[in-house]
Amino acid sequence: MIQKRVLVPARLRRPPATGWSWVDRRFVREHMDHLSREAVLLYFFLADVADRHGLSFYGDGTLATLLRMSPPALLQARDELLARDLIAHEARLTQVLSLPPPGERRRSEAGQGLMHLGEILRRAAALPHSSEPRSSL
Repeated sequence: MIQKRVLVPARLRRPPATGWSWVDRRFVREHMDHLSREAVLLYFFLADVADRHGLSFYGDGTLATLLRMSPPALLQARDELLARDLIAHEARLTQVLSLPPPGERRRSEAGQGLMHLGEILRRAAALPHSSEPRSSL
């Protein structure tokens, strides 16, 4: 086993005087291997800039510029985080969520808060289609 020792005692990390930043270690152990590099970068950025409730208010253009990602890459990264239930997102508001218990992923249910657009479309596609022709206006 490696013996731990502080390498630079004068530079010990301390919580910031203002702001809030924290990443659960389980993210690295349980989720990071399933995500693209862009999704990991987005997650770490969102965790860093979030307030104590996990909320951040960056718009897509700003995020893409700061993270040096194309808008489609940003959307793909966000979709990955949404699919793994790591964030919730609505317009310019993103919330970094607490990690699901080990081995369990929360799923959004209809009427129970935010849902991933892909989930909405999948559910809509599964609905029975009416055989009656639509009337035109």
